[in-house]
Amino acid sequence: MSKRHYDSEETRRIIADKATQLFARKGFGGTSIADISKESGFSKGHIYYHFENKEKLFVALARDTMKAWGEKWETIAPSYPTATEQLYAVAQFAMNNYKTPLLHVGQELAVNPATDPQTLQQLQGLAETPMGIYGGILSQGVVDGEFEIADVPGATFLFGTWIGSLCPLIFTIEAEALSALFRQGVDIFVGGIRPR
Repeated sequence: MSKRHYDSEETRRIIADKATQLFARKGFGGTSIADISKESGFSKGHIYYHFENKEKLFVALARDTMKAWGEKWETIAPSYPTATEQLYAVAQFAMNNYKTPLLHVGQELAVNPATDPQTLQQLQGLAETPMGIYGGILSQGVVDGEFEIADVPGATFLFGTWIGSLCPLIFTIEAEALSALFRQGVDIFVGGIRPR
């Protein structure tokens, strides 16, 4: 097999797609590199050429998922001209885009004591994408005079934590009721940062 075939982005994409399907169906522990090799049609050598190990493969998939989440938000954000409208919209966006095929796999890794601490740190670092978006909205609101915030990073952390704590409720609360909770949360938050 040629080096070019090993280097191929198409090869990496196929491996990633098949791994995503397997992880979603069988979980992290239930999926082996041999399974991914069989499903993708590429040797273990191909997989290890692109991904150092199974955890690093999952981190790459999670990173791609979060990048797509951020890009999807960036395409719709201009539809909301004010920072206030964007806060409401991004809260609903977070709720509607929380559940991904890899969500339970990340949770599985997070609670497994055998998970490499570096993997956990990288997965926690994925929160930078939504936090960056929330911080950008809050900063723009300050610049535009919509918000009065002395500590934007602190407010970003609070907003992100608030939204993040509501998102898992998609599994236990009916969508309309949960959407109302998200709106109420933003109502309360915005009430606290409007200029006096």
